[in-house]
Amino acid sequence: MSKKWIHESPARWDRNKASVLGSAPPGVFDFAGSVEGSLLPGDWWRVEDQGKVAGYAWMDSTWGDAEVLLCVERSVSGRGIGSFIMDRLEDEARLRGLNHLYNVVPAKHPEPERLRCWLEKRHFVASEDGKVLRRVVSAE
Repeated sequence: MSKKWIHESPARWDRNKASVLGSAPPGVFDFAGSVEGSLLPGDWWRVEDQGKVAGYAWMDSTWGDAEVLLCVERSVSGRGIGSFIMDRLEDEARLRGLNHLYNVVPAKHPEPERLRCWLEKRHFVASEDGKVLRRVVSAE
């Protein structure tokens, strides 16, 4: 597999995002009403594999930590794209001097335990405020 990590700056809503994020089960993402070409907040990356969009990543930092989201195209699920994305997000956080990556599993997520298990396998731990955190490991 030849994966590419592409920073979208500025990030805009487009057909590819609508297809990948829109294919997620209801309650996972809320991009209802997004209009093609509209600007998106935070930092976005597109992952391409063999020239095709394989997934997206999002990061927004606050007070030294970064909230992260990711979505993998269903047709390539189970091929390591999610792990690739999470590793790249940690690299981005490290370059920015951030302390933690975190995610909040939405209450409406159709498979919250499966997602938590996936995150725990990638060194995320539950915090008291309902987040799951992963310490950013320094390159030293």
